[in-house]
Amino acid sequence: MGSIFQTGEPQVINDVLQNRDQRVALQQHLLSRFPKHTLIAIKLNVPGPIKNNAQLRRLFETGVARFYEQLKTLTRDFQTVAQWDKPTGNELFITTTLAPVTTKKLAVSFEDHDTLGRLFDVDVLTADQQRALSRSDFSMPVRKCLICNRIAKDCARSRRHSVTDLQTKISELYATEFEPGGGPEPWLN
Repeated sequence: MGSIFQTGEPQVINDVLQNRDQRVALQQHLLSRFPKHTLIAIKLNVPGPIKNNAQLRRLFETGVARFYEQLKTLTRDFQTVAQWDKPTGNELFITTTLAPVTTKKLAVSFEDHDTLGRLFDVDVLTADQQRALSRSDFSMPVRKCLICNRIAKDCARSRRHSVTDLQTKISELYATEFEPGGGPEPWLN
C-alpha cells in the first residue's frame, strides 16, 4: 500500500486561508438566503500540502454518500446548495429544516462512528449563531485523535503526530475501504 498523497497540487497556508475566507463568505450568503434552515458544511480534514486528488475525492464522495444515508433516516427535507472541488479540497453545503441540535448529533455520530467519518469535519450553522455549533454547546464528547485516540485538539496543538504519520493512517483507511484485499469493496458498504 502506498501513500494516497503522492499526487495533487500542493497548497500553502495562504491558499488554505483564502479558501477559509471564501467558505465563510459562502456560508454567510447561504444563511441569509435560507435563514430558517440549518446549514451543514462538510469537508475532509486532511493534513499536509496535498488537499485534493483522485483518492481524496473518492474518500470525500464515499463519506458524503454515507452521511446522506444517515441524514435520510431523519428527514427527506434537505438539499445540496453548493459543492466545491478545488485544489484546497472538496466541500459540500446542505440546507435542511432539521433542528440544529438534531443535526449536530447526527454530525457527531458520523464523525465519531463511521470509519471515513473520522476524516471529516461536519459543521452545523444557523442564521442566529455567530459560529458553527460546537460539541461543547451540547455536552457532547470531544473528538478523538485518528492515531492514538487521545483528545484530537491536544494532539494537534502539541504536534504529537507528524504529517507523514497522519497521512499514513489516512492512506491505510483508504486501502481498507477501496483496495482489493484491503477491506470491503465500496459497493458492499
